Amino acid sequence: MRINIITLGCSKNTVDSEHLAGTLIAAGHKVFFDGQQTTQPSRRSATRFDAVIINTCGFIGDAKEESINTILEVVGKRHTASAQKIIVCGCLVERYKEELRKEIPEVDAWFGVHEWDKIIENLELKIENHSGTEAHSQFPIPNSQSARPLSTPSHYAYLKIAEGCNRSCSYCAIPLIRGAHKSIPIDELVAEAKMLVKKGVKELIVISQDTTYYGLDIYHRRALGELLERLATESGAPWIRLHYTYPTSFPIDAIEVMHRHKNICNYIDIPLQHINTRILNSMQRGIDREGTLRLIDTFRRQLPDVAIRTTLIVGYPGETREEFEELKEFVRQARFDRMGCFAYSPEEGTAAYRLPDDVPQEEKELRVSELMAIQEQVSLEKNQARIGKTYRVLVDQINDEFIVGRTEYDSPEVDDEVLIPIPAATQSQFSTSDSQLPKPGDFIDVVITDAYENDLMAKPVF
Repeated sequence: MRINIITLGCSKNTVDSEHLAGTLIAAGHKVFFDGQQTTQPSRRSATRFDAVIINTCGFIGDAKEESINTILEVVGKRHTASAQKIIVCGCLVERYKEELRKEIPEVDAWFGVHEWDKIIENLELKIENHSGTEAHSQFPIPNSQSARPLSTPSHYAYLKIAEGCNRSCSYCAIPLIRGAHKSIPIDELVAEAKMLVKKGVKELIVISQDTTYYGLDIYHRRALGELLERLATESGAPWIRLHYTYPTSFPIDAIEVMHRHKNICNYIDIPLQHINTRILNSMQRGIDREGTLRLIDTFRRQLPDVAIRTTLIVGYPGETREEFEELKEFVRQARFDRMGCFAYSPEEGTAAYRLPDDVPQEEKELRVSELMAIQEQVSLEKNQARIGKTYRVLVDQINDEFIVGRTEYDSPEVDDEVLIPIPAATQSQFSTSDSQLPKPGDFIDVVITDAYENDLMAKPVF
């Protein structure tokens, strides 16, 4: 069968889709990611498929809307023979399966986040069977050791170290969707990391819903530091990047490991969400203003060169203009290297859903704009301070105008890029140094020549 997998939402969904694809390939099927064949990611393939699998996101309102629009788009193309069978799975289905089944009957089968085995069994049925029959065997897809094709560029991959979440943040539906935190044993993760590096991966991005909780369920201790130590010394990865950390009870030994190993990027992704203590208490974050400030100070003392990325929520129920002004001042003073901001979205079943959603949507969007304007100025100033400095860059892509890469301080898709122009002069620089134009996945040294809010301009160093 020719099977197209469309993945929406976060990088954790990406990993699930890749493991699913590996199992399907092992069963003899041809698998595509968003219409591109896994074995030939640079070549656009035909649009006719025997089955399309849509792995959905159900985290916030915008993500739900994107998932539903994608389902409707695929359903609409069925009549042009682009998909004989349509299967929808993932987070949105886990929350709203019955409602979706009623509203979009054209979909053949719906499966939640714990039903990967049922997708396999459903696909083994004849194509003509559109009954949506669901089997009941157990078949663990995530972290299977079958060959895992990458839907990302071949030089970086996400390493999911756990499933689910044990936190009780008032606004978040992830524990309702994904269940309790379940760590994957260190030996299995190291084996997977080695397999990925052997395939050519240069950057491993460590992810889970809460990476700092890692190990508590199976080792009865926080084991993120131990995991990073093993990955740094055994995987062979030139870059290891840490995402999705949680501020409460942050394992400081992980920072010590990062300091010792040069192949662990000086980068921490830590969603802080807010700074006002009353809001943080209502969010059930387990940390207050002073604890947050101490943690940031610890990062910068122990890792003086660290880049900190965070995300914040504005318009949370009851957030006053004064509390928002406190958040703005925090962003000015903290000077994050990277920052994202979201308008609060009420989610059914969460603790905050019972609170009055009393900040108008227009005001929420205004607060997002005000906060991001501050961050853009901070980002510009930080980037301008890099002009004249030399950095090692991982090349992500080559287009007609630029070599596009990233420093260790930037994660793919969400952070800044380094743009190296490719006029004739640059071509001759490479040729005179007996070097060819670099390829995606190559490391090159560059000196920064100019800077903007979200991009750096550079030239190669020989």
